[in-house]
Amino acid sequence: MNNAPIGVFDSGVGGLTVAREIMRQLPNESIVYFGDMARVPYGSKSKDTVISFSRQIVNFLTEKHVKAIVIACNTASAFALSEIVAETDFPVVGVIEPGAKTADEITANNKVGVIATEGTVKSGMYSKVIKSINPDIEVFQKACPLFVPLVEEGLLYDSITIEVADRYLHDLLSYGIDTLVLGCTHYPLIRRTIQKVAGENVSLVSPAYETAKELEKIISKNNIESSLESAVHRFYVSDSADRFKKLASSILPCDIDEVVHVNIEQYG
Repeated sequence: MNNAPIGVFDSGVGGLTVAREIMRQLPNESIVYFGDMARVPYGSKSKDTVISFSRQIVNFLTEKHVKAIVIACNTASAFALSEIVAETDFPVVGVIEPGAKTADEITANNKVGVIATEGTVKSGMYSKVIKSINPDIEVFQKACPLFVPLVEEGLLYDSITIEVADRYLHDLLSYGIDTLVLGCTHYPLIRRTIQKVAGENVSLVSPAYETAKELEKIISKNNIESSLESAVHRFYVSDSADRFKKLASSILPCDIDEVVHVNIEQYG
């Protein structure tokens, strides 16, 4: 059981930012990653749909005998985390709470911005969790739906990405925020662009890093640390295996030999 892999899933390639941090911080832990490339993005879909998708993926990962699951998608964490936790008998980690905790620790003026998908913003989960930690914090949210397709197309440093970021962040920055939560796991892939637009006085919070830290604590608490000397990572997608492999190879600190296509709907 200890040497079983960690299941990680996202609507596409964004969750690879979380997988990357897990590989860096827990190098002995193997990963089974699923990217739902056929149905990306999740941010514009209903809560019931995202819960249904998440259940299918969890069923698939369970079949791969994972010992824990990381929901490396903010929208799925907002909509489906409580349901998945209630339906599984192994640890499940989301990405919202770790990011919220870090925002509270970093902010000096108690003005925190959150950029995320439409679904995550509408759920209000970041505001709810941040305020449960520190009621004095003002939370300002902005949906940035174009960021995900720009990342999925690999336009990480393109001029159009800079223009879109400028438009999205203009109003948010007018509130005087000193901390900005990247409330979608795709967004760290354009962190440099976002930081350039936000300015050096705004600290960016990437839940990917903090989620890996949280996972490490949970694995230790449950005494399920891997003893493998060399971790084995496997990658699965619901579509666009070649495109996923190309993007993943530029994101992860390891070689990707194979990306396997899966008919995820059969796991409903």
